[in-house]
Amino acid sequence: MAFSKCLRFTLYVAILGGMDPEKIGRYEIKAELGRGGMATVYQAYDPRFERDVAIKVLPREMLHDPQFRARFEREAKTIAMLEHPAIVPVYDYGEEDGQPYFVMRNMTGGSLSDRMNQGPITVKEAARIFERLAPGLDEAHARNIVHRDLKPGNILFDRLNEPYVSDFGIAKLSEAQANLTGSAVIGTPTYMSPEQAQGEPVDWRSDIYALGVILFEMLSGKPPYKADTPMGVVVKHITEPVPHILDVNSNLPQAIEAVIQKAMAKDKQARFATCAELAATLSAIERGEALDPKTLLGMPRIPTAQTVVAKRSEQLKNRIEVPGPVSAPRKKTRLWIGLGAATVLLCAGMLSVFLFIPGLLPFTLFPTKALATKTIAIPASSTNITLLPSETASLPLALGPTNMVTPPSAPTNMATPSFTPTVASLPMLGGADMIAFLNANNVWVMGVDGDGLSQLTTDGAEKHDLQWMPDGEGVLYITGKCIQIVNIKTKELSTLTCFIAADYLEAFQFSPDGAQVAISLNRELYVVPFDLDKLSQARSHIELAAMNGCLTYTKLATKGVRWSNDGQKIAVVIQGVGDSGLIEEMVYVLDIHRCSAAEPNRVDIFPASRFSMTGFSSNPVIPSFNWDGMTLFLLNSHYRNDGYGYLYIYNLETHNADSLDPLGSTCCYRDARWSPDGNYIAFAFQDIRLGANSPTQLFYIPYGTIGTGTSSTPFSLPADFFPNPREKPQLALRPAR
Repeated sequence: MAFSKCLRFTLYVAILGGMDPEKIGRYEIKAELGRGGMATVYQAYDPRFERDVAIKVLPREMLHDPQFRARFEREAKTIAMLEHPAIVPVYDYGEEDGQPYFVMRNMTGGSLSDRMNQGPITVKEAARIFERLAPGLDEAHARNIVHRDLKPGNILFDRLNEPYVSDFGIAKLSEAQANLTGSAVIGTPTYMSPEQAQGEPVDWRSDIYALGVILFEMLSGKPPYKADTPMGVVVKHITEPVPHILDVNSNLPQAIEAVIQKAMAKDKQARFATCAELAATLSAIERGEALDPKTLLGMPRIPTAQTVVAKRSEQLKNRIEVPGPVSAPRKKTRLWIGLGAATVLLCAGMLSVFLFIPGLLPFTLFPTKALATKTIAIPASSTNITLLPSETASLPLALGPTNMVTPPSAPTNMATPSFTPTVASLPMLGGADMIAFLNANNVWVMGVDGDGLSQLTTDGAEKHDLQWMPDGEGVLYITGKCIQIVNIKTKELSTLTCFIAADYLEAFQFSPDGAQVAISLNRELYVVPFDLDKLSQARSHIELAAMNGCLTYTKLATKGVRWSNDGQKIAVVIQGVGDSGLIEEMVYVLDIHRCSAAEPNRVDIFPASRFSMTGFSSNPVIPSFNWDGMTLFLLNSHYRNDGYGYLYIYNLETHNADSLDPLGSTCCYRDARWSPDGNYIAFAFQDIRLGANSPTQLFYIPYGTIGTGTSSTPFSLPADFFPNPREKPQLALRPAR
């Protein structure tokens, strides 16, 4: 054993050549973890953060090959770009003596391959693993990144038994088919899709095929195809039918057979459309839901992994049987055809009269409100499902005990009327009468009942920190280094000021009485009087400091800001060093009522050691937070789609936190906002069960009804209103006046 380690270390020294044999950069080598075709992985110690890490090093003999080097560098950039909790994170990237390396989290829980060596995996454990990995893979697929080498050895576990996808070494941007590998076939034969084996262009469905192979092996203990040579295995993937897993393990549920057949279909069009769809189906089987194998295999295909694909996954999880083929219509006689044609012509003529003579119709021909919905009564153990009238007649339902969020209704006309709000005409809920939000980087407003949807800006420039002006007549936001205001009546844009010399302008928040404003400039906090004349002349921190405001605080790297109702406290999101020794975001609550104090009193700090949030360890950021101004905070973790995650509520008095799941769907939420009276919350939501491209919905619900089983309906927005799943709506509620 000692001789073997010595030999490996000698080889390591020989390969690294000019590198220090005991170090790579600042990292101290402890052991070799593995060696593959294009890299060697070492366990190392990082003295800066006092933790073990894994370092992947490109062997020196590969440096002469620009394709291998480019692929190696691309892996680091690919994983760093994804930043998903189900993907092994990259900490650092560097080069020493011309030899590139990158540093990853040290996964101490072993690989799926290690666990499979101990025997078959249960359906329950397989479903758990797939449910966690699926959102990460779908996130990669949404960015046109295909892994192309999924296998048990590339699924690693941390110390908490959570699985991660690793080794994107041959991941390929699917749209960049002029690739680094030419026509060469790359991958592992045991898990290779037929199209990949034949050197054809691959897309996300190649990864779904690999997941099917992995699932087969997990549940049966054997791979689906065996041969004497790797090429023999490849040929079987291309030519032989998918083996029957029940022939290998007859104790599995019958529906597992259909899942394997569908995931490993030779025709990629016949496979599951998303990894989430595969995971949801597997979980439904594990819960004991009755899925008909024939129905599962015969489900009509969807061309791309879009929202409608995700809705099918929801149907599977709720045991909605897909209706069978519609019987052929009876043959029409010529008489009926003639009568039908005459009726169409008559209706067309009448419609044209109404169109050209205004005022004849007793109703609006093209309403902007959504179609009326119909609620189907289902057992008490389930929740209500709202469907369009045209859908209710054709879906025989067999629902299981789960929550299903009402899908956004599709209006008959996408156009929205111009909207001039008046206080008398707007309903009030939760002390608010209007809501502003962002879509496609433009400002939109509507009433809190969803009526009067109107677009205020059209420039499409990135915006953040959306809020209402103290007089309620305009919406203020930050764009670039400038603070702009759009008037809700005239839609006129005006610029309050621009901090041209600043690196960061991240917060601009009015105090509740409108007398002060808190500004985060270059991550420094300034609390100054809201003086339009002086602010309009401010161009840097010098002018802000000269305003002699309540506070100039430069000791914290401040990003977001929220005020207490009495204006005596401020909550700020800062970047600091957490308990783990890593840079992470946290909320500081500061008492600023003594403006003359050299340093404000820190009332509280969280989450820090107070509580943990799902996904925070791999993405230690707080995408959005909100304060009711007294006791309660809303904040969410970063889990997917650039800031959607798990929602939490924190009590400033008790210092306790709880996860908050208003819709009973676990994830994912962002931009939760308290209503002015603290009785309602507004938020954006994406159902994680529907995949990476699940539709974004906006809700405004009574806080007191959360957890009671009350069904909630989203705002009725136009179909596909949020085309970008990474959209940050940043809701802002206007206090009713």
